[in-house]
Amino acid sequence: IKIEDLLGRAEININLRQVAEEFRGKVVLVTGAAGSIGSELCRQLVQMGIQKLIMFDSAETPLHNVRLEFEKKYPNIDFVPVMRVKERVRMVFDLYHPQIVFHAAAYKHVPLMEENPCEAVLVNVTGSRQVADMAVEYGAEKMIMVSTDKAVNPTNVMGASKRLCEMIVQAVNNERGNKTDFVAVRFGNVLGSNGSVIPLFKRQIKSGGPVTLTHRDITRYFMLIPEAAQLVLQAGAYAKGGEIFVLDMGKAVKIYDLAVSLIKLSGLEPNVDIPIEITGLRPGEKLYEELLMNNDELRKTAHNKIFIDKPETISLIKLRKQIDDLIFVTKLGNKNMLIDKLKEIVPTYYSPDFYNKKKLVEEVAATTLGGKE
Repeated sequence: IKIEDLLGRAEININLRQVAEEFRGKVVLVTGAAGSIGSELCRQLVQMGIQKLIMFDSAETPLHNVRLEFEKKYPNIDFVPVMRVKERVRMVFDLYHPQIVFHAAAYKHVPLMEENPCEAVLVNVTGSRQVADMAVEYGAEKMIMVSTDKAVNPTNVMGASKRLCEMIVQAVNNERGNKTDFVAVRFGNVLGSNGSVIPLFKRQIKSGGPVTLTHRDITRYFMLIPEAAQLVLQAGAYAKGGEIFVLDMGKAVKIYDLAVSLIKLSGLEPNVDIPIEITGLRPGEKLYEELLMNNDELRKTAHNKIFIDKPETISLIKLRKQIDDLIFVTKLGNKNMLIDKLKEIVPTYYSPDFYNKKKLVEEVAATTLGGKE
């Protein structure tokens, strides 16, 4: 089964030669380098004539596996795998002085982060703040943060934490005296990535089913791993500072239809050979994700699949104080206090029940009342 057969659209292609000129001869740091997006960014970067690649991650075995792959496939590339712990962030910047930083490290699984909100904030928010501060202090040319569509009107802690990360890079970018260009790149789910729905469905089909999904009408935007990495690189090349780049991922796909297609591609019949079971929405989960592609304020770029969201002016002094207060709450371990504080900082953070009801009302109005509520 080819993952691209499930995409439902043509693959997105970019001119990597043009992008390569932006990164050629540079020292590049990739955080989360052992993850699905981070490792693919590394594979693309080593083909662009970069001077040195620092692969930074906290996951020992995945980083070891990436190192073995690179030693075999790219023996002439100067790369350094670094185990990531908080105290070593400054050491990496001090030792290697990266000129380009791709920040892909983050906790990403929504249900797990709903159960562990303090860890989501500590890793995603403090990690992004620390990398951004080091980029400024050591004079990096650019920092490109990998974000998510779940940061748009977030209904869960993971999405709210990533929206706060976007706010950090925008605020730091506008700080007086800053010479580093900070941007974020926002896109949806990545087909075949670690922990994603396709590997799960494959395992369930192999074991005879059932294939499980949370709601019959749940939809998501999807992209292939190489597509996502290439568009992140392209957006990084466009970066002037302060932008949030939004990737056009086409139409949203029903997860139910994805399950049916995967079962059929496996040579089996849905709900005959392999049952499909609806388990119910999980904590923090939306029926629909959104990328703001319908936002009239989006600006075009030279690439027809990359857009720029309306910039925001965010006070870094105020944001730092709010984050310090948030971190203090995480150390208390009180989930309710943490979520209340996070909602105070990220005003678009809603409960999933409110959001899903609002979307259903809009959908009914659009289909039955001509858009009038």
